[in-house]
Amino acid sequence: MDQRIGSSNEPLKGAPVEGAGFDPAFIPGLTAQEPKDEAEPTPAEEPGREPAPEPTDAKEDSPEATEETSEDTSEENSGDAADGPVFEAADRRARITADGRGVRLRLDEEDCEFRWDEIAAVETESPRFGKRYTVTVHTPDRRWFPIEIEAPARSRFKEWDEQLDAVLDAYFEEA
Repeated sequence: MDQRIGSSNEPLKGAPVEGAGFDPAFIPGLTAQEPKDEAEPTPAEEPGREPAPEPTDAKEDSPEATEETSEDTSEENSGDAADGPVFEAADRRARITADGRGVRLRLDEEDCEFRWDEIAAVETESPRFGKRYTVTVHTPDRRWFPIEIEAPARSRFKEWDEQLDAVLDAYFEEA
């Protein structure tokens, strides 16, 4: 008796081949990029047409201009944070920062940022025993993002609660 190795179901010619059965990396809801027709030239490839040159400014290339722009962007980024209270807590792996821009969480190399309009609630928890302070950010779509910070001493819990409450009172508006 002859046995065929492999799938006996072959896709129809011309039928799209997609789905988890054909592609192990397939995730429903994520769409793949449309394949580009190779016969259709891009504007840069069209014969007789050259791409428009990008405008250059001699002032932008100078080191002084680079320093000025970096100072301007740092002032823009910290403008909201300098106006009101700021909460920061960190240990060797985790960091939480709450200021006028929102709440930023960082654990090892992963970080996420929430603007104030993306936050439904902020919850804190200090354990009865131990030195792990937990801050959980809840979003309106019922997701939550907890982060634990190891405090140097249990006495820091009260101080952190007061600082975080001041930030929440200043920036967080319940709808």
